Amino acid sequence: MRILVVNAGSSSLKLAVLDGRNLDEATTLHVEGGRFDTDAIAEFVDAARSVDAVGHRIVHGGTHFSGPTLVDSRVRRQLEALIDLAPLHQPKSLAALDAVSHLLPDVPAVGCFDTAFHVTISPAAATYALPAEWRQRWPLRRFGFHGLSHAYVARRTPDLLDGPTEGLRIVSCHLGAGASVTAIADGRSVDTTMGFTPLEGLVMATRSGSVDPGLVLWLEEHAGMPAAELAATLEHRSGLLGLAGTGDLKSILDAEAAGDQDAALAVEVYLHRLRAAIASMTASMNGLDVLVFTGGVGQHAGPIRERAAARLRFLGVDVDPERNHAAEPDSDIGRPDAPVRAFVIQAREDLQIAAEVEQVMP
Repeated sequence: MRILVVNAGSSSLKLAVLDGRNLDEATTLHVEGGRFDTDAIAEFVDAARSVDAVGHRIVHGGTHFSGPTLVDSRVRRQLEALIDLAPLHQPKSLAALDAVSHLLPDVPAVGCFDTAFHVTISPAAATYALPAEWRQRWPLRRFGFHGLSHAYVARRTPDLLDGPTEGLRIVSCHLGAGASVTAIADGRSVDTTMGFTPLEGLVMATRSGSVDPGLVLWLEEHAGMPAAELAATLEHRSGLLGLAGTGDLKSILDAEAAGDQDAALAVEVYLHRLRAAIASMTASMNGLDVLVFTGGVGQHAGPIRERAAARLRFLGVDVDPERNHAAEPDSDIGRPDAPVRAFVIQAREDLQIAAEVEQVMP
């Protein structure tokens, strides 16, 4: 089966054709900055020749979608209703869905959801301590995101181990423009850092991550800040950008090395949240067997991996500096005698999407 995979993220648009389980290197398109180029998409689809199905990464599936789903007009309307819950992602996913469906009207389109992998998290992890009448009236729960990436980590990690994998406890760190950490036990998500929206959790490129809701209420009441401005600031002008003036972590690390104090603070805040999240996810599983770094930052920022792990030795994590410096996905970066294994794994949401498309296609 030839599957066109469409991955519209917050900071990039990626299209690829997988023939069976192999990536057709001649047919890939990667647009940085999340720029939506209809002409480039049309040219790519035309060059890709015939495909049997299209798999779309959809960030938010709400309570309706717990697995891959064939997209029809009814499903399309349900996905549009979720835009407010993922304003950085859902519009781009739907724009890509519409563009490709227009070009390939007779090819089945399958929605693959970032929230679906997290339907297995426990009620304790999913529930906000809010009044029952609120929770019954609205779907006010933690959904979790980056599920396609974390699901691939759950599948790929056992392949890299040379020992038994039964009962395996993995903490998966997807670090990119968006970032989240997930606890995976026996191949299933049991806890994660993102919540009702992709804004909760870690410090990200432009997103604040978790902040005290009282702070937001204070700004609204005492500073007279409109809700729309609050939302735009937390989504687009916070995170690393708000701390250091740029969302590019490589540039921030360079500035830190040159003595920039804002950059140094940004890195420390980023690492503080990341370490706390890893420890929290470990507690959710009552232990840790494997720590995995994936995503653009997780794969390429060796200093972040090493500095995050340096204060996690109490969990059994011990990254080898030489292995870490030379690491290319997929590789082991831990010391051979460390109680917890540590890996860098390439993010392959495309393979996960293709596998999910195959689940629903006859």
